[in-house]
Amino acid sequence: MRRMPQLLLLPLSAAALIAGCVSTPGPQVQGSGRCDASGLAWAVGQKADEATMRRLSRESGAGLVNPIGPATITTRDLRQDRLRVFVDKDNVITAARCE
Repeated sequence: MRRMPQLLLLPLSAAALIAGCVSTPGPQVQGSGRCDASGLAWAVGQKADEATMRRLSRESGAGLVNPIGPATITTRDLRQDRLRVFVDKDNVITAARCE
């Protein structure tokens, strides 16, 4: 019977370890989260590095920024809060569209 409390602690310990692995949430979105790509033409030809992706996120207002590489398979669903950033094999942005 003394073993029972130890067995109960095992699931609690596992849950605590898993909770420690959870990453921090993504960037906070100001406003509606609705994507607007009308002012993002400057990004075509730029490297898709972290600073550029953060700027695209901020300027588009999108709730989700989705980088799309040459071999990335995408769905045809449309989301008003998603910015898709298309990059070539050299990680250069070829298009940024709300989809």
